[in-house]
Amino acid sequence: MGNTLGLARWDFTYLGRVPGLCLFLPFPSPPSDVFPAQMEGVKLVVNKVLSSHFQVSHTVHLSALGLPGYHLHAAYAGDWQLSPTEVFPTVVGDMDSSGSLNAQVLLLLAERLRAKAVFQTQQAKFLTWQFDGEYRGDDYTATLTLGNPDLIGESVIMVAHFLQSLTHRLVLGGELVYHRRPGEEGAILTLAGKYSAVHWVATLNVGSGGAHASYYHRANEQVQVGVEFEANTRLQDTTFSFGYHLTLPQANMVFRGLVDSNWCVGAVLEKKMPPLPVTLALGAFLSHWRNRFHCGFSITVG
Repeated sequence: MGNTLGLARWDFTYLGRVPGLCLFLPFPSPPSDVFPAQMEGVKLVVNKVLSSHFQVSHTVHLSALGLPGYHLHAAYAGDWQLSPTEVFPTVVGDMDSSGSLNAQVLLLLAERLRAKAVFQTQQAKFLTWQFDGEYRGDDYTATLTLGNPDLIGESVIMVAHFLQSLTHRLVLGGELVYHRRPGEEGAILTLAGKYSAVHWVATLNVGSGGAHASYYHRANEQVQVGVEFEANTRLQDTTFSFGYHLTLPQANMVFRGLVDSNWCVGAVLEKKMPPLPVTLALGAFLSHWRNRFHCGFSITVG
């Protein structure tokens, strides 16, 4: 439910060092290595590492559905590295050709306490300002998020969630979303659990807003599959999705595909071009229900 509110989430890959806590988020998103990402138009991405602390990327996107766009992405990583995926402080910024900015700052306040600030603008207007605080215990984590706090307008979105590792494989937790603005106030509670085995992971989230279940299985080093089921009580809608991931290491190729209950099918083929630092991607998506088709092609350098 937190994703529905547009709140940026923490990356919980660090919980791999705590038994049973990795790969879990309330209302988790499909893993990027199973379900294909939507593609449309032509995209060119150039990545450049300037130093051990600083890197930039340039993205040019030409689309038949909208105006051409350019994005400049810059990231700075400090000297304090706690793990291969955690470096503090970290500053990330992304600006497009219209002047809109999306920025994040991550800080390590203490050994177990982290903080994050997120700012998003649309040209000269602020859209989102968000502040996160996270405490990590030996076998649990607690997070509090404040979204768009406005003392003058008396409005705020608050998200609090707690994750607890009960066994080596079982994790249970809950998330409470509270929102307030003049004339409106409400809260939504979501309970969630995750069970992880050697080759598969299953999650279940249940709340007043609906339910979400997922199952991901790694058959071998080349084949992975995933299924997801989501029911939304507010929209009175249910969806089912099946995705698969196929790796062909000898050909330097990766193929991802999906099909869902809305009669949508899609696939993305990625091809690396060694010894050049170039990756080519071709994707196509078809919605039989809406009679819509779009395809995309991208080149990534670096």
